[in-house]
Amino acid sequence: MRIMVAAPSSGSGKTTLTCALLALLKNRGKSPLSFKCGPDFIDLMFHERVLGVPSENLDSYFCTEEQIRGIFSKNLSRAKADCAVIEGVMGLFDGLAGKSLVASSYEIAKITKTPVLLVLDSSGMSRSIVPLVKGFCDYAKKNSDCKKGIIKAVFLNKCSKSQYELLKPQIEAECDVKVVGFLPKKSENVWKSRHLGLILPSEIEDLRNQIQKTAEILSDTLDFASLEEIMRSSPELNSSNLSDFNFSAFKNTCSENSLVIAVARDEAFCFYYRENLRLLEEAGARLKYFSPLNDSALPSDAQGLLIGGGYPELYAARLQNNSSMRESIKSAVQNGISVMAECGGFMYLQEKLTDEKGESYKMCGAIDGESFYTGKLVRFGYGEFSADSKNCWPGENSTIKGHEFHYFDSTNNGTDFMAKKPLSNKSWQCMIQSEKMLVGFPHLYYRSNPNILHWFLDSCKKG
Repeated sequence: MRIMVAAPSSGSGKTTLTCALLALLKNRGKSPLSFKCGPDFIDLMFHERVLGVPSENLDSYFCTEEQIRGIFSKNLSRAKADCAVIEGVMGLFDGLAGKSLVASSYEIAKITKTPVLLVLDSSGMSRSIVPLVKGFCDYAKKNSDCKKGIIKAVFLNKCSKSQYELLKPQIEAECDVKVVGFLPKKSENVWKSRHLGLILPSEIEDLRNQIQKTAEILSDTLDFASLEEIMRSSPELNSSNLSDFNFSAFKNTCSENSLVIAVARDEAFCFYYRENLRLLEEAGARLKYFSPLNDSALPSDAQGLLIGGGYPELYAARLQNNSSMRESIKSAVQNGISVMAECGGFMYLQEKLTDEKGESYKMCGAIDGESFYTGKLVRFGYGEFSADSKNCWPGENSTIKGHEFHYFDSTNNGTDFMAKKPLSNKSWQCMIQSEKMLVGFPHLYYRSNPNILHWFLDSCKKG
């Protein structure tokens, strides 16, 4: 039992509706789990605030179709969930490089055989919404194995009750799709955005109460019975023959729970692919979380260090003032701890960070370089990252997939990897790699080349 909340574009209300629907499902005694199409981090945090359990990425650029279905099925089983809500990314058909359906919400819906609930911002429109819906439905049928297409329902956001009653019969008569509900404009949660997307859930006062209030409105404006019928129409996914990564080689390298990886996690560093952390754990590592903002030193038994992305620029003064933690990290790196860091974590390891106001702050100084605000997206999007150096990866495959999304740059981006954009001739050098270090701006997705785990865990064990 599952549904995808998708839209013609960003800003249509996907996250608001997804969170309210998750809350409504919980209120009605269901045990939902959520997923997010694409490489996004922040929307998943909103889902987690509703459910209390981590949400998961589904990305068909990073993963094969079998891996997508495997991640979906295994997480449902692990969470003992009886239904799933998948939030789409951007517009329904927006995929790789703006010219492919790969990595689009539509492709994830096809791979997981999930019916789509198309949410539309109906403000400023009346009957014009009919050809918009019809165009999306016809295009979906054209590209789908299913003759009726995968768009099974429509939801109108920022829509009055009278407008809904006017538009619903017109859409259903001309588009062969069920219209299942609406949210009035005054009920919408207006969550502000910054350059990487929505502001973090922790920055929104009384977020859970806001979502619950929207869920209560939704309980009156949503045809829940019709939506539930559509959700139940999704076929079972056969996961019995799904391939997965074999961790036996890794568990020969590190005994269960014997290898400790210190993972930075607080308000400044919170961007992690949940699947990456799970793969580390399944490979035999024990993750020990610490806060660069609030703790005074790294965990004393850490053999490896992982610092993800986030918003270090928002907490630069606090990071600078926590000199004991900065010294602890610098000393650990100089003494040979194995370290991986990406984006915000990479910036934190450098000598200095200059924010968008031009104010500079001391960082760890564990590696050379200074990061600075550029005012625009830098090297944005998916990429394949191939190691130039000979000692980085075991085996022949030295390429891993990842994603960049940052407004900062560095005086020392590194030259040990070659990055290449998919469906493009654009390439550039990036990342700093040594026997014990792999750091840079890209967010890497480990499952796209699990050799990264072998290298990292092996280097941690060597001490």
